[in-house]
Amino acid sequence: MSGLSRYNVEVVDSTRYALGEGPYYDPRFKRLSWVDIIGQKVWFIKNGKKECIDAPQPVGAAIPLADSEGFALALKDGIYTYENGKLSLMADLKDVYKDYWRSNDAKADAKGRIWFGASVIDGSDHEAEGNLYLFDNGKIGIKVEGTKIANGMAWSFDKKKFFFSDSFEHAVFVFDYDEESGSINNRRELFHVDENISDGLTIDSEDNLWVAFWGGSRIEKRSGATGELLEVIPIPAKQVTSCCFGDEDMKTLYVTSAGTGLDGEYDGCLFRFRTDVKGVSPDYCVKI
Repeated sequence: MSGLSRYNVEVVDSTRYALGEGPYYDPRFKRLSWVDIIGQKVWFIKNGKKECIDAPQPVGAAIPLADSEGFALALKDGIYTYENGKLSLMADLKDVYKDYWRSNDAKADAKGRIWFGASVIDGSDHEAEGNLYLFDNGKIGIKVEGTKIANGMAWSFDKKKFFFSDSFEHAVFVFDYDEESGSINNRRELFHVDENISDGLTIDSEDNLWVAFWGGSRIEKRSGATGELLEVIPIPAKQVTSCCFGDEDMKTLYVTSAGTGLDGEYDGCLFRFRTDVKGVSPDYCVKI
């Protein structure tokens, strides 16, 4: 299925999601989760059973909570916790976002703080715009102002670098990162995107990035030190959106895609393939 590649790309779930995004493997519960932003659902597979959570708004991301099986949900008007079937507001975004913005990608850092991006609502006539924010100890601050589409995020193994994909800036950037304060500075372009659009990303234990390409039917493995292209892995879906490492050895890469407006057999499906490198284990959870 994967064409000229040393990886065997498999379809995990043949459901065609409108805008599959934000995969996350939680090793505590052996649970893979992802969202359908437009479909307003959080999906997860646990013990071989697929289940979903209905969200009242477009859901940009679902990040596992540190102290329960619940999630922090990045919705249009706020960051919410979801536990035991109940939504509770953590951070009100009504006065933070413009009324035509929604939450996009979001991740927690090692301190349990939430990094989240805003982007223009799908189908809007407005030009791409937004900001990258940090929710820390009850306060919301702007970390990168004037983003186009705030997307993939990752931290280096030594927690001294922060990686960030701004899709319509057509680049993946790297910043110096201070873990204690959460400050980022000295932004520079790690690599420029010449073809298609960089979307979500993850990082492996060797500090290499695995980047999804919207419109590109591929994952690219890139050096986190130089941005050099190391490998290209074809994915049989046009709009590849994000990826994460998972399974007990953290060597399986799970890949999401979007299917809206497309008619390819696997557009919008969830994929996986085995790699020869471990992802960062575990990914980080939200502390409340």
